[in-house]
Amino acid sequence: MKKRILLCIAYDGTDYAGFQAQKSGVPTIEGELNRALTELTKVPVEVIGASRTDAGVHARCNLAVFDTESRIPPEKFAHAVNVRLPEQICVRSSIEMPEDFHPRHCSTVKTYEYRIYNGPMPDPMRRLYTYFSRYKFDAEAMREAAQYLVGEHDFKSFCSMYTSAKTTVREIVRAEVEEIPCGTADHVTHMPREIVIRVSGKGFLYNMVRIIAGTLMEIGRGAKSPGQMPQILASLDRRSAGPTAPACGLTLVRYEITEPGTAMVFD
Repeated sequence: MKKRILLCIAYDGTDYAGFQAQKSGVPTIEGELNRALTELTKVPVEVIGASRTDAGVHARCNLAVFDTESRIPPEKFAHAVNVRLPEQICVRSSIEMPEDFHPRHCSTVKTYEYRIYNGPMPDPMRRLYTYFSRYKFDAEAMREAAQYLVGEHDFKSFCSMYTSAKTTVREIVRAEVEEIPCGTADHVTHMPREIVIRVSGKGFLYNMVRIIAGTLMEIGRGAKSPGQMPQILASLDRRSAGPTAPACGLTLVRYEITEPGTAMVFD
């Protein structure tokens, strides 16, 4: 009897060309999952991913489903497939879902974090999961600017020109900027810290969070003012926003399924 299995997956995206499998055969998260599940079940498996993260982007809790007639209990798939996956990828849990459940066709809220290591010198221990900058960012200005993003807006200014989305209107439900001290201020120009940009939304455009991060960093270093954020949104012009921040600082940290009857939280 066929079952639909939902996987919650964590991964370090540093060495992968994004989540989605590609015809070129370059390493991807989806490609590794398909290979491992096919080895496990002895029949071809192709997962359907919920969030197709870009090359170099990380995740604590991306979701994917697949159908199987395997006799393996749903909750045992996580352990069984992990021994066949590289160490950068881990299936954190596996559960059975209704056969019509589709991770891209239900109501969700996703939360991404963009982490900046802000200090006078880089920290090699953080290099894979934060973006390093020496600029002494004004976190309060970044926090003020982020609030203009909350609500339903046309985010065309914060979208790659290569998007295939039918509409660029999206809804952001939360946008926060947090400062986390990372050391002492002895003999340095300012105390090392992580600045965490945290954005929750019902959907995102291609490169949207990384462009938001790049724009907030420009505001943080004084190249733009917080009050310019409404103008950037209204312009519907990618050139008016900041640069696309490097992928290494971005992680998918929370996935909420808000669909009636199947509400779940993964983080």
